Amino acid sequence: MTIILILITVLISWQAFNNPELRGKLIFLPSAIKARGEYYRFLTHGFIHADFQHLLFNMYALYIFGGSVEFVFTEYLFGPTIGKLAYLLFYLAAIVAASIPDYVRHQDNRMYASLGASGGVAATIWPYVMLAPWNWFIFPPLPAILLGIGYILYSHYADKRGQGNIGHNAHLWGAIFGLIAYSILVLAFEPALMSYFLEELMQPKGPNF
Repeated sequence: MTIILILITVLISWQAFNNPELRGKLIFLPSAIKARGEYYRFLTHGFIHADFQHLLFNMYALYIFGGSVEFVFTEYLFGPTIGKLAYLLFYLAAIVAASIPDYVRHQDNRMYASLGASGGVAATIWPYVMLAPWNWFIFPPLPAILLGIGYILYSHYADKRGQGNIGHNAHLWGAIFGLIAYSILVLAFEPALMSYFLEELMQPKGPNF
């Protein structure tokens, strides 16, 4: 399912790169949602991107984190078939949930628009963290648990500072959604995974690269 999501996102984003009309129809416009009831924009903006670099970064992150999350959904929580559907709904719900705070904030701002899969991608970070908290990354050279915490803290800080043309608020709420939703699912369907996370958390490991 992760590969399918990546392929669909790349296809739609690529078409939107060369089709301003399509991009305009799919982009997240809080003012249009409020004025014309175009609620589909809560979801469709997650399948278009500003440029190739934006697309590449998000799809690479989705490949790294999403694949592991899909594995947990299919192997531990719901089984192969239902697990893929549940993972898809988790990802799509994250895109919507991550954009709600920006809708509340910018619903009367006709100049505000955003796009990208960042909210959905951010939601896959904490499930990955809870699966392998001490798995180290080469860049940045941090274990997953510190990367997850740092991601939330930096997103909050950068949003308050208004740094750059980046949707830090969507990153923040996507990550928070992922943490909360995944924790609820684990506690409801496979509590042993939460116990595993807590046990692993108490056993710090250094880098193995």
